[in-house]
Amino acid sequence: MKLTSYSNFSLRVLMVAAARSPALTTIGDVAGAFGISKAHLTRCVHQLGQWGYIETIRGNGGGFRLARDAEAISVGEVIRHTEEGFDVVECFDVEATTCPLVARCRLRPALLRATEVFLNALDGFSLADITENGGELLDRLALQSPAATCERARAVA
Repeated sequence: MKLTSYSNFSLRVLMVAAARSPALTTIGDVAGAFGISKAHLTRCVHQLGQWGYIETIRGNGGGFRLARDAEAISVGEVIRHTEEGFDVVECFDVEATTCPLVARCRLRPALLRATEVFLNALDGFSLADITENGGELLDRLALQSPAATCERARAVA
């Protein structure tokens, strides 16, 4: 199974937001860190906001942050939102399939079960689980953690 770039980018947005929580993150931060187009990320951020995963703050000094606790966001839930469907073979859509074996085939149920197992496994991971090493992730991406941002603000004051 291969996930779309949209799912990949959406998960990256959520991971950075979780690692930087409760600080705001900008689309520019994520785009620069991953070398991804701002236009692609804008679409992801907008939709993640519509689904209630992040809240967005407009204007100068704005950005986005998690709208829910990272523990309450299941990776499987996000993938179900970001993927169009999980028809890994044509016969998953019984009405549209052209395969003459569909009524007798045992491959289809096996692949359906494998897809179910895949999604159930992802349901077992929260955003918090995959960002436990948030400081390391931010270091690797050359992004500041919320603690570093606070320390810098105190040093300037």
